[in-house]
Amino acid sequence: MALLFGLTLLLPGSALADDALSAALTRQLETNRQRYGIAGQALLVAHDGQVLFRGADGEADVERHERATADHVFAAYSLSKLFAGILVMQLVEQGRVDLDRPASTYVPGLPASWRTIAVRDFLDHTSGVPEYFIARPDGGALATTDFPKDLPAVFVSLADTPLSFPTGTDTRYTQTNFLVLTALLEAHYGKPYAQIAEERIVRKLQLGHTGWGPAARSEQRVVRSYVGKNGRLEPEQDIAWPRYAYGHAALYLTLDDLARFLQAVTSGELVTKATLRRLWQPRTLSNGRRGGFAAGWEYGESGEYRQVGHDGGTRVRVRVLFRDSLDEDVYVFAYLTNGSVRNVWSRVLVGSAMAVVAPDRFPAEALSETLVGYALKAPAPGDARAQARSLRAQRALDDAELERAVNTAGYSIRENLGIDPALYVFELNTTLFPDSPNTWDSLAEAYAAKGDAKRAKVLYDKAHRLAERAKADKTP
Repeated sequence: MALLFGLTLLLPGSALADDALSAALTRQLETNRQRYGIAGQALLVAHDGQVLFRGADGEADVERHERATADHVFAAYSLSKLFAGILVMQLVEQGRVDLDRPASTYVPGLPASWRTIAVRDFLDHTSGVPEYFIARPDGGALATTDFPKDLPAVFVSLADTPLSFPTGTDTRYTQTNFLVLTALLEAHYGKPYAQIAEERIVRKLQLGHTGWGPAARSEQRVVRSYVGKNGRLEPEQDIAWPRYAYGHAALYLTLDDLARFLQAVTSGELVTKATLRRLWQPRTLSNGRRGGFAAGWEYGESGEYRQVGHDGGTRVRVRVLFRDSLDEDVYVFAYLTNGSVRNVWSRVLVGSAMAVVAPDRFPAEALSETLVGYALKAPAPGDARAQARSLRAQRALDDAELERAVNTAGYSIRENLGIDPALYVFELNTTLFPDSPNTWDSLAEAYAAKGDAKRAKVLYDKAHRLAERAKADKTP
């Protein structure tokens, strides 16, 4: 392997941001570790190719108390899909693959019911094809999974399994989608997937500590991975992914290598910016709803920014944010962890970094981080009115956006910190929007989850009355 490149070499002309921002992000890492019980973590933030922050916190190995650094190798899980997706984009750009043609045009041996499904549907998880293994709640495989011997065997094993939904009508994230794309790449190049990715991305970008499977995992600087169970960290058992799964799993890399890859993507080094702009568009499904992916990258919006990226389950996430152009005002966030007690979702961690870096540009993330702090302080009943006045005075979001953002934050807090702090946020939303049926319905649902059926019924009844009143007001 090539020697590890320092980040200032990876991003020419870059310099660390001012001390105040660096100190604020360092504090946020510490806060996240304490809130969620994160073992170890590393964060990189860049803007227009300039590194704003590169740092690490916590422990790479909890048992040995080995300090985590930005030079450690982390398991990146499904970030592997971004490499495979870029390789498919290259073929699209070269005119060798048409996203709207059936994947069976390029891949022999697909099940009969899959043969009319377009490449785009596999890339965007709108194909409806079933998962090829028994999944854990976070979507990964069980450590004891008995995988089919090769890709043809996988496809044969699924031949009689019906589609989960008609193609193009919904989004369902499955690893099977990227098995088809892996088969497409291998059929085109006549080589194993790992060799394709090594030649066309890893060597090209001189990613000195990036690889797949056991060989990459054996590096001396690989962090130990953990999972939260019963309020404590426990070592996670490695999954023996077969080589044909490397297009969607088993990726290992350092923060610097990930930063170099993302810089190459956003600068047009791997595919042109024109191709990225064309493919990074929100997907409209056949029922008129928007899909969750654009050319294999998760797609969303934050304020005036579009955002694309991907996660590696609860552990890692990358996010690229831009307005209408990739030529300026482009943010890159890369957040790596090796697990947490609360199994906190990585989108929460990236959102917390966005809130520190540019709260005025990312108001929803800034609001969410504010609400986490508010909820964890166990506010007194009267505090909700003061907090509501403060949020309204900021005028960062209109009423509809504010109600939706507070509600979303409530559910995120419920999932990552528990029901009691979430109740404070749902109650705050009823203070902000007392005439909204949705705010009372969310609060009722939270009390029901807490086991207070009596209180939940009162609140559900109130939500129902408000909904009926709103319906009557709309009737001519």
